[in-house]
Amino acid sequence: MSQKVLPAIRAEISRIMIAEYGCTQQCVAETLGLSRAAVSQYRSEKRGAEVDFSEDTVKEIKTFAAKLIKGLPTRDKVAGMCNICKLVQKSGWLYKNVPDAGYCFICGDSE
Repeated sequence: MSQKVLPAIRAEISRIMIAEYGCTQQCVAETLGLSRAAVSQYRSEKRGAEVDFSEDTVKEIKTFAAKLIKGLPTRDKVAGMCNICKLVQKSGWLYKNVPDAGYCFICGDSE
């Protein structure tokens, strides 16, 4: 999860915040707790481009990005990432594409 899915979620959030909300890479980096270079790599698909999200997952990512724009405490940022991560786990994408993957160490379950 941490090597494939979480970077893909960050990449999608980065692209949405820049394309749909006009955020700068610096703003996205500060919001997500990343370096500006990491955001640049997510945006250019050098990182986090391996996952094809379901429509439901993309919708949840867009909703979460909108909440991030308004501002969220760290606890809610982690919970939002976990909710998206759980959607990916439920979709079965990870286990089809990375059969030996374990559960997310943050979420801890696949419910």
